[in-house]
Amino acid sequence: GPGFFGPLHHPLPMTLRAHSRWGSFYADERLLPMLEPAADRLGPDGWAVLERVADRCRDGHFDDDDVPARLHGDLWSGNVMWTPAGAVLIDPAAHGGHRETDLAMLALFGFPFLDAVREGYGDVHPLRAGWPDRVALHQLYPLLAHVVLFGAGYARQTIAAARAALAS
Repeated sequence: GPGFFGPLHHPLPMTLRAHSRWGSFYADERLLPMLEPAADRLGPDGWAVLERVADRCRDGHFDDDDVPARLHGDLWSGNVMWTPAGAVLIDPAAHGGHRETDLAMLALFGFPFLDAVREGYGDVHPLRAGWPDRVALHQLYPLLAHVVLFGAGYARQTIAAARAALAS
């Protein structure tokens, strides 16, 4: 069935169809469904840049041999609650995806202990070489969601992230 992303008063559908490759999943289930509702705010140039990213994803440019990871799906500092017993994650948009995605989402709006989280993650399952170059790629879906939900103020950042993804 469908998943959802975003606030309860305006949830965005989030399809959960399985794909054999991450790139086709990301293009067809995350990026392209957001282009239509974001079109007026992105403009034709922004649309074109994001379509090129989706094409490169679909062509396998960003694929690797990592198995899909269970993702929180909306992991930003507001969805991490600190308790005396440790961190608690709330409000998930859980799905299987690329393991760099949640880390990129944490970096998108700032996270107070991001370096420690990355270090701990790397101790358990080291990130692949070049992962910093792919952060912008993994931030595109939440950025597009912010364009749709909150307006054109996120369009410039989204287009810049798409250009950075194309450069990687």
